[in-house]
Amino acid sequence: MKNPQELRRLSEITIGHYDRVADDYWYGTRNHDVSQNYEAFLEAIEVKPPYDILDLGCGPGRDLQYFNSLGHAVIGLDGSEALVSMARLNSGCEVLQQNFLAMNLPECRFDGVFANASLFHVPSQELPRILLEVSNTLKSRGVLFCSNPRGNNEEGLGGSRYSCFFDLDTWRDYVVDAGFIEVHHYFRPTGLPRHRQPWLATVWRKG
Repeated sequence: MKNPQELRRLSEITIGHYDRVADDYWYGTRNHDVSQNYEAFLEAIEVKPPYDILDLGCGPGRDLQYFNSLGHAVIGLDGSEALVSMARLNSGCEVLQQNFLAMNLPECRFDGVFANASLFHVPSQELPRILLEVSNTLKSRGVLFCSNPRGNNEEGLGGSRYSCFFDLDTWRDYVVDAGFIEVHHYFRPTGLPRHRQPWLATVWRKG
């Protein structure tokens, strides 16, 4: 069990990584095809559009741009000051600079939370609390989308980022314990054999 000082240090290391590579991260990811994730997320939301969306770990703003272009009311959140600045500039959306381990989210505010390649940076001991906070910020029957690199439940500091690589069963246990109901899951990139699909995408409904 990590103490608060250790958690803060790991978080600062991870956020510092993204501050340093912000420009490269933007140019390296802005053209990634994540349309499958967009569709899975938006199709699961039951209310009529436009939707109130939180992009949790929005990075430099690619997904904010997309949801905003569809007319949704989308807010971003990221811990990196450099990425937050880029996301605001690239999307024109409101973007909150908040550390995942110390978020201040409004209650029952969003129809959906889009967490693409972000929650895997949360240490497993803090994940139950963070998932409850995500649940609390969703409206009744709101949707949580997550896409994380999968593995065999390894966890730790690799290079300059803290990461958790859960298998489907372990990830499912965490999210179900937070009161979510699984809508469906899939592995990415689509159309490849499983050993060449490093990403696990899951769609959940607030119970």
